[in-house]
Parts: sequence; C-alpha cells; structure tokens
Amino acid sequence: MACSFPILDMEKLRGEEREQTMDLLRDACEKWGFFELLNHGISHELMDEVERRTKAHYEQCREQKFKQLACKALRSGPGTEVTDMDWESTFFLRHLPVSNMSDFPDMDEEYRKAMREFATGLEKLAERLLDLLCENLGLEEGYLKNAFYGSKGPNFGTKVSNYPPCPRPELIHGLRAHTDAGGIILLFQDDRVSGLQLLKDGQWIDVPPMHHSIVVNLGDQLEVIANGKYKSVLHRVVARSDGNRMSIASFYNPGGDAVIYPAPSLVQKEALAYPRFVFEDYMKLYVTQKFQAKQPRFEAMKATVTVNGQPTPTP
Repeated sequence: MACSFPILDMEKLRGEEREQTMDLLRDACEKWGFFELLNHGISHELMDEVERRTKAHYEQCREQKFKQLACKALRSGPGTEVTDMDWESTFFLRHLPVSNMSDFPDMDEEYRKAMREFATGLEKLAERLLDLLCENLGLEEGYLKNAFYGSKGPNFGTKVSNYPPCPRPELIHGLRAHTDAGGIILLFQDDRVSGLQLLKDGQWIDVPPMHHSIVVNLGDQLEVIANGKYKSVLHRVVARSDGNRMSIASFYNPGGDAVIYPAPSLVQKEALAYPRFVFEDYMKLYVTQKFQAKQPRFEAMKATVTVNGQPTPTP
C-alpha cells in the first residue's frame, strides 16, 4: 500500500504529462486527502538550511525543557495509556495577516531570515495548488483563494515541531488522530525519521518520508467548499523510540471572518452536503473539541450565519 501513496512531480505539469499529472492530483484529493510533491519550486539549499537551523534551535532551546515536562506524563505506571497530551515539542509562527516572529527571542536572526524566505515560497506554492484544485473541480481560477480571503486576507502560519525519542511509545502518541480544521497544509518533514500516518480504508498508512519533498493534505474547509468531493482525512504521528523527527507544517487557512460554504456549481451537480458558516466559529469549536470527529463540528455549524446583519442561507 505504501508504494501507491500519491507522489506528484510538478515539473510534469509543464509538459506532455500534464493531463496525467492532473488526473493523479484529482485521485489523490478524492481518495487520499494527501499527496507528496517533488520539484515544487522551493530550493533544496533553503530547505537544508531551514532543517539544520530548526534542529539546532530545538537542541539548544527546547530539548531539555521538553524532557523535563514530557517524562512526567509517563510516570503513571506501566500499561496506562496517556490520552490528554502528545509527545511533541512545538511552537507556532504566524505569517499572515501579521507576523509574530519577533515574539520569539530565542530565534536568532539567521533562523528568522530563513523561515521568512521559506514561508514566502510556501505561500506561493499553496496559492498555485489552490488554482490547480480549482481547475480539477471545474471552478474558475482564483475561486478558492477568494473564498479564503475574508476582509483581511487569509491566515497563514507554521507549526514547528520535534518528536523526540520516546521511552514508552506504546503509551502515548506523537500527535493524536485528527483532521486539520483549515484549508491546505504543506509539510516539510524529516526524511530520515518517519511517524506520520493517515487513515485510509480503515487502515493506518505511513506517509513516506522523501528528501526535499513537500507533503500536502487537505483541511476541513476544502472538503466543505468541494461539497465532499475532496476529503479531509484523519492522520496522526506515532511516537518512536529511535530518532528525533522534525515536522514543519504550514497552514494556509481562510481569514477569520471568511464565510465558508459549498461552491454553488458543485451543489448543482450533487446534493448539498455541508452547512454555511464563518471560519472563526468553526475554529472555536475545533479548539474545544479538537480530537473529535469532524462530522459533529459540521452538524454544530448548521445555524444560519449573518453578513452585515442580514441572514445568508446556504445557496
């Protein structure tokens, strides 16, 4: 099964294999909710620098603190599963609409510079991918970007994580199973230490680590806009006893006041499958019920939203 994981070479979008590559992208979005990108336009040199500085930052600034805090969770005795935390050291960098990178004094200027350049490249890649998804869905170019825009533009940020060796991986997950609440997620993951898995056809499938690739997965908002044609799928990180896994996940999400609903042209073809809601309302529910299934969140959003004080039922 692992060898059939969808891998797209973006160079092939420019040549004779474009149609075949677009078909592969469509299949990945409909059946997997994940795919892996090669030749995505972000330089290997920059990726190497980001990886090197991220791992050095963890070792210098976060490793010891994580060990002190996390080990307490495993002192509850043998055979007791830990269900209220993850074996993960993480911090979040916000890029849009306003950067918060200056709020992290332990990041040196060279690390900040590399992350800014990396984020700029990922933002462009996310927007290119959204237009490719529009093409496959039969939507006009720019539809998804506009749907995400809101009044202040999209939200875009990066979750920087390390998953250190865990002495008792049978008791705790690196990251518990969940779907991502937002739009499109671009992941730069460690190519030497695996751990990311997705749920497909009732089985947990490894997402293969590949050097200099970007892993992409679809969030709940794209499932809604696609009226269920594309899927946001459960995924998790398995804790490992060997190796420290690096994960740099960048989230291109709708603006807080963006109103999300199925694209009308897709509703015309199939029955309406999702409600209309404001993204920040969905996020509030996601934060309080993060590891519940997504369907109850959609059910909770079935109230009519208002824009400028006027009711706006789903079209």
